[in-house]
Amino acid sequence: MSEKHPIIAVTGSSGAGTSTVKNAFEHIFRREQVTPVVIEGDAFHRYNRQEMRDQLARAAEEGRNLSHFGPEANVFDELENSFRRYGEEGICRRRRYLHNDEEAEPYGLQPGEFTDWEDAGQDSDLLFY
Repeated sequence: MSEKHPIIAVTGSSGAGTSTVKNAFEHIFRREQVTPVVIEGDAFHRYNRQEMRDQLARAAEEGRNLSHFGPEANVFDELENSFRRYGEEGICRRRRYLHNDEEAEPYGLQPGEFTDWEDAGQDSDLLFY
């Protein structure tokens, strides 16, 4: 791990408590005056919500399984690049997956869509995934 640009990664299945852990870390970061850049695993899915529904239907028709968590449904190369670049430079590429109307409205997008990729992390203390 980079001492200059550390990364904290918390993973788990839906319902495992990762959002609760994220909220706890956010409180710690505020209290300790730590400035994180936050990226979320959902942002590295390959397909938006409708595209994933279509892909799941196609996989079912073809008699094969498709997982939200597997390599076919994610852009793991982008995630790897984000981690590597942050460790080296303190900057990473990220986008947001917009779960609901409240998250989507400021971007003028629909729930289940992604924002554009952007560079993030300038002046951050660490990357939180």
